[in-house]
Amino acid sequence: MHFRAPAILCAARPHGETAIIARLLTEEHGMVAGYVAGGRGRALRPVVIPGNLVDLDMRARSENQLPFAKVELVESRGPWLAEPLPAAAMTWVCALTASTLPERQSYPNLYSSLSALLTAICHAPSARGWAEALLRYEALLMRELGYGGGDPGPLGEWTGDLAAFDRMGLLIARYCLADRRGNVMAARAMLRDRLARIAGSH
Repeated sequence: MHFRAPAILCAARPHGETAIIARLLTEEHGMVAGYVAGGRGRALRPVVIPGNLVDLDMRARSENQLPFAKVELVESRGPWLAEPLPAAAMTWVCALTASTLPERQSYPNLYSSLSALLTAICHAPSARGWAEALLRYEALLMRELGYGGGDPGPLGEWTGDLAAFDRMGLLIARYCLADRRGNVMAARAMLRDRLARIAGSH
């Protein structure tokens, strides 16, 4: 196996002393996992941040082997990690995507929607510019995975958005993350808490 493609880095976990195992979403190949040599080193640390858009070069000698992945930064989301609300939103959507999508199944709609959502989170003047898009992405992910009922309902006001956020959270925990919701849903709980603070200030 060998391909090269743009990819959204969704998760990175340490492997050995210096490497990482990355999970990346591509448009054509779907979610793929790869071994990134030196991923914890100084040069690659700013590259392997969840949410970053990278140029991915993936190689494996056989379908059963964990591929070797080389990544080059295309667009960094790193500057927004210092902002609590965008950081929480990016952490959640990347963790959700990495935890739920099966490997090597193409979801082009999810790829384009996640890319647009991450851009909105980073560049919208406030959470009002991306909160609805985040809920729509969650609903799209549920539909793509074959779960019904993934509709956040009417949106527009902060109180309505938070109520929809809570409804979607119950559905995601029940269907998408039934076997592994602990740490992943904790990221969503943090985002919900920060959104509620913004809602309370208006």
